[in-house]
Amino acid sequence: MLNENELAAIAVNCCFKIHNELGPGLLESIYEEILYVELSKHNLDIQKQKGIPVYWDNKKLDMGFRADLILENKLIIEIKSVESLCPVHYKQLLTYLKLTNIKLGILVNFNESLIKDGLRRVVNNL
Repeated sequence: MLNENELAAIAVNCCFKIHNELGPGLLESIYEEILYVELSKHNLDIQKQKGIPVYWDNKKLDMGFRADLILENKLIIEIKSVESLCPVHYKQLLTYLKLTNIKLGILVNFNESLIKDGLRRVVNNL
């Protein structure tokens, strides 16, 4: 069973491969689908667009959020294709991590000239 850092390394390597092949400028949904295909080659448990409920005062609300990709219930990958990452993107992923009790997330902005500039680790200190 892989730990969070090992899963993150696989995800980052897949992101590098995709970005080297395609470069920036495509829609988030395209990068998400291709990343799903690449990660699937590693025989990982991957949930795509997984609905995560939000609870308030012990009541499940009718609304929630959808995580782009969740690997092995240990890593959330949030995919962007924007001019630049904003503080709200980090906060969004951190909230997702808190609501799922997952420790590590990767925020990926495929719309960078160099993919290394678009990769950020976000840690939930629980």
